Amino acid sequence: MTDSFAIYPSLKDRVVFITGGASGIGAEHVRQFAAQGTHVAFVDIADDAAAEVMGSIERAGHKAPFYQHCDLTDIPALQRAIAAVAQRLGPITVLVNNAANDQRHNYADVTVAYWDERQAVNLRHQFFAIQAVAPMMRAAGGGSIINFGSISWHANTGGMPAYTTAKAGVEGLTKGMARDLGGDNIRVNCVIPGWVMTERQIKLWLTPEGEKNLLQMQCLKEKLVAADLTRMVLWLASDDSRLCTSQLWVVDAGRM
Repeated sequence: MTDSFAIYPSLKDRVVFITGGASGIGAEHVRQFAAQGTHVAFVDIADDAAAEVMGSIERAGHKAPFYQHCDLTDIPALQRAIAAVAQRLGPITVLVNNAANDQRHNYADVTVAYWDERQAVNLRHQFFAIQAVAPMMRAAGGGSIINFGSISWHANTGGMPAYTTAKAGVEGLTKGMARDLGGDNIRVNCVIPGWVMTERQIKLWLTPEGEKNLLQMQCLKEKLVAADLTRMVLWLASDDSRLCTSQLWVVDAGRM
């Protein structure tokens, strides 16, 4: 796999807001949008990891992103963070709703409080981020919103029903908001990752047997990494995808 990325001239100087940008797929988004010459802002709760991401970007010779600590289950805090980005960098015209947590859980043990917390972590903040950026995108003449779903519920994955329900909801949110915002030239798409080999996934879930089964299911016999998702996100954020909206973009090496 090549480490090079296409350069999209239309992305230069755009203001990009990314949730969950301190680690995993989100950190790769932050690094690569910075390399495109955008003004990148991101939120997370992992301050030390965020500092490492910002340091790596500065060492690469790019402008450091604007980072804010933000618990996405606190919607007023998210709204304040988005407002702070607009005040400091200008109107946000690219939103990447990346943050999620695929914590495993047994359906029999789920309480009402846990269910609600999982929806807040994996779905609710996506809608309220869209709601907050839509007016500034409208005023700017358009924008691109990229929501992150999951292959898990398509693949009938068990062991985390609150997560798979939330991620199914992301696709419904994408379709509905694409219709509501299309008249303002705001595009809304959903990226559906396969099993991506982030540090967390490797540490917590990957086994030799699991890896073997995964590659058997995939048409392409190579493990997905974060950069594979970021390449799709960059394209969807750019004008090269200007008439693509309300779509589900599966990046899974042909597993589905």
